[in-house]
Amino acid sequence: MITFPDSEPLIEFAYPLRSRYGETDKMGVVYHGHFLNYFEVARTEMIRSYGITYKHMEDEGIMLPVIDAALAFKIPVQYDEPIQVKVLIYDQPGIRLITYYKVVSDITKKECVHGKVTLCFMSDETRRPIRAPKYFIDKMNIAISG
Repeated sequence: MITFPDSEPLIEFAYPLRSRYGETDKMGVVYHGHFLNYFEVARTEMIRSYGITYKHMEDEGIMLPVIDAALAFKIPVQYDEPIQVKVLIYDQPGIRLITYYKVVSDITKKECVHGKVTLCFMSDETRRPIRAPKYFIDKMNIAISG
């Protein structure tokens, strides 16, 4: 079970997807391992929507590896089902970026999957944790206040 914070999220971003045939199992539902990929796509696009790319951070020697991930399944997502992958951020990024997820069916409007992924800002050179870069914090602050 994933517990979401009681407060309102600082940032909420929804990314539309449609499940593909190759992502389903013999029962016609999305295989559980694909949801982490869905989370990554939505998180990447959320960050891109604020004018930041993973490539830019990597070019500056900053990596953002996943250090923890959890999933909770509520209702299966069927083949060819349109969904919204919602990314929610409740805390300012520091050394860690903690992201929560809700996968919602566009058809039933029900929450299908909950997730939580913790990432760590890391120096490519030292492979040690570092604080989030200033431009990342600044862009997130603009998103929060906007």
